[in-house]
Amino acid sequence: MHIQSVNNPLIKDMTKLHQKKHRDATGLFLVEGYHLHEEATKVGNVVHVFTTDESIRGDNVVTVTPQVLAKLAQTKNPQPVITICRKIEGAAVGHRVLLLERVQDPGNLGTLMRSALAFGFDTIVLDNTCDIYNDKVLRSTQGAIFRLNVLHQSIATFMEEHSELTFYGTAMEGTPLDDIDPALRIGLILGNEGSGVSSEVLAKTTLNLTISMHHTESLNVAVAGSIIMHHLALK
Repeated sequence: MHIQSVNNPLIKDMTKLHQKKHRDATGLFLVEGYHLHEEATKVGNVVHVFTTDESIRGDNVVTVTPQVLAKLAQTKNPQPVITICRKIEGAAVGHRVLLLERVQDPGNLGTLMRSALAFGFDTIVLDNTCDIYNDKVLRSTQGAIFRLNVLHQSIATFMEEHSELTFYGTAMEGTPLDDIDPALRIGLILGNEGSGVSSEVLAKTTLNLTISMHHTESLNVAVAGSIIMHHLALK
């Protein structure tokens, strides 16, 4: 199949995936570039592929003109492949869970998802966070989104339903990270960039952690979360 017009009905419909409400309505999202295309293909999550690269072939591949590709893309200079994927379905909860409460920056969310995969946190619970299918989040994950179990749920409810996990919160006045002997099944909770984890959630945790630092009082949530997950992964 070959599409040359930006007014093609399929192109117009897929372009709407730039909007969260259309992603929510269709259960689809859009990723750009070769790497994300490869990662989506590995897990069988591909619906359509739009490309100017004629070496990419398949039943769901549509060749397009550069003008059509530019219409679908959300970056100024896109790589010549755009992939339409099905949203990630939640699966069984793993032994290490990252819980994010009100994280609003797409870059932070994407970085935390990538670090979670790197350090063995295979399940992520999102509570009132920014949209994981935002293009900035997707680029930041570098494909990690396709290998993680993502759940959308209230953290307080999740904690009640999963008492088998030991829940660690994060707080300025917490137990130093170096002083703990981590449990085998962990739920690590990180909060909003400005206000941190809510007091309601912190009151329900087993222990609240802090990172010992010199010459500064706080770290970016993505940096702090990555440090803690790395530390817990080494135990």
